[in-house]
Amino acid sequence: MTYNYTNLAPANIVTADVHDLALSVLEGLSGKPKKLNSAYFYDHVGSGIFQQITELSEYYLTNCEFEILRNQKESISNIFNDRPFNLIELGAGDGRKTLTLLEEFIKQGQDFKYIPIDISAKAMESLFERLKDNLDGHDLAVEGLVGDYFDGINACSQQTDRQNFVLFIGSSIGNFNHAEAEKFLRHLWYSLNPGDYVLIGFDLKKDLNILHAAYNDSKGVTSEFNLNLLTRLNETLDANFNRETFHHQGIYNVQLGAMESYLISKVKQTVKVGALDKEFHFKPWEGIHTEYSYKYTQYEIEMIAKDTGYEVVNHLFDSKHYFVDSVWKVRK
Repeated sequence: MTYNYTNLAPANIVTADVHDLALSVLEGLSGKPKKLNSAYFYDHVGSGIFQQITELSEYYLTNCEFEILRNQKESISNIFNDRPFNLIELGAGDGRKTLTLLEEFIKQGQDFKYIPIDISAKAMESLFERLKDNLDGHDLAVEGLVGDYFDGINACSQQTDRQNFVLFIGSSIGNFNHAEAEKFLRHLWYSLNPGDYVLIGFDLKKDLNILHAAYNDSKGVTSEFNLNLLTRLNETLDANFNRETFHHQGIYNVQLGAMESYLISKVKQTVKVGALDKEFHFKPWEGIHTEYSYKYTQYEIEMIAKDTGYEVVNHLFDSKHYFVDSVWKVRK
């Protein structure tokens, strides 16, 4: 196995991140209703807590997608047959689910290069360790790219001798509202070539009790994940949030078709963010919106594919039809 990664991110990415975080907090906590950007959940601690969430019995999404990839790995492999391709993964994370596909592609003797893209160099190094532990000795080329998704995809798309197969798994698309999702998918379409493929994970609309349990687990891990955002603001922006005075709540918004996560102030209080030299006032039971997780029907998936330049090739469902990995082809 050969592997390396190229850092496409700015040299001052840490400083830029803190600056962006401060501006995002200023905008979000000054608004009505108050909000914080879910992108900032994933610091080193937050990423570790999210890993624990994926192992919870209530959080069905991970097991459902594992089931799909295990059961459908051969049909996914058959998309390219003997044609060489780039396997591009957006937000690769720890690579546990992708490993199932990598092993199958290697078993089938396919000519492919694995190109994980992630904004975090630390995440990339952890991914390489997992690949080394599981696939060392196999004929696999890995070219990691640290930086923005589309900078990485544009670099890959210039290799016109290979088709591209983009993975965007784990229901990450659900963090976008429908307008943002269409914008993202159209940008992805623009960055790819006609005939390229994408596989996108969508969480499906289902019984509300199942959804509620997944985002309000009995062990309180999701609550800790949400509250860790306040810890990050305290440590990074010199804020003085008292986590004990906030309560996590996940609720389903029927009108939007999305689970929403909130941090709710249990008391009247004032929080100072030192990096902004500004105070923010909270009423009792006032909420901070922290995340959307949009759910889809099959019809909605097919419509958004059509509207953003793709042809649906196949829907790969788990046995309960809780989740789908939808395979699309880029239209001209």
